[in-house]
Amino acid sequence: MTYDDRYGRDAVADFRDRRRAAKPPEVELTKGLLLEHALTEFFGEVVKLPEGGVIALRDFDGFTRSFPVKDAFLVDGKRVTLVAARGPQTRLVSASGSILGERKRAQVARASRIFVEGKHDAELIEKVWGDDLREAAIVVELLDGVDHLETVLEEFAPGPERRAGILVDHLVERSKESRIAEQIERRFGEGVLILGHPFVDVWQAVKPARLGIERWPVPPRSVEWKRGVCQALGWPHEEQADIAEAWQRILSRVTTYRDLEPALSGQVEHLIDFVTVGHH
Repeated sequence: MTYDDRYGRDAVADFRDRRRAAKPPEVELTKGLLLEHALTEFFGEVVKLPEGGVIALRDFDGFTRSFPVKDAFLVDGKRVTLVAARGPQTRLVSASGSILGERKRAQVARASRIFVEGKHDAELIEKVWGDDLREAAIVVELLDGVDHLETVLEEFAPGPERRAGILVDHLVERSKESRIAEQIERRFGEGVLILGHPFVDVWQAVKPARLGIERWPVPPRSVEWKRGVCQALGWPHEEQADIAEAWQRILSRVTTYRDLEPALSGQVEHLIDFVTVGHH
């Protein structure tokens, strides 16, 4: 007896074939590797390699938990297969949570750039996304304020193969920054992408819990914001050196993108994607 197989192959068999084909990528298990335990969503760095079939992860609050190495783990939100390190330990995951490719020789910088308003923005991006940017050969440049952006872009001459991704502080509706961004995007078109975060300063993008506080202070408008914050926190604030020291204290509490507010980290990721289009 024959049957009219109007639906083709068995759908269940197709599904099983797809599952077998989609084998998670292998990642070498080394100390310092950032993992997320799929079942409990506990995220931390590996502090103990397999011992009796168990590994230990420590989160950024210093809490340590142990899990069977055969459990399911994620890297950058994607399932991976953990394998024993085959040689000298190397860092396979960047602070941004990305899986890094094999280390390459130094590359010539791409024509595309990411521009940021100030030194602190650049230092924060370097700490979290520096590995990713070096792998893509993308340079971060300082603007020293959004007021000079149009002049900088005139000289840079953005285009389809020479993109400019710009991160702007306090980009909120009806602000000076939003007006400037609208004018520039109209003038320069698709070669430019301007994104911002709602914070008065990039300091606020660091989660306050990382500094042991519930929320960032709100200094009076009559006081320069950074000095007012330092004063409210009981930190030295009279000299510029005090502000620089305060920033280094804040920056030292940042280890990965998870120490930052999504309102910043999401925008930086978007800008990196924009300037690396066609470069992978």
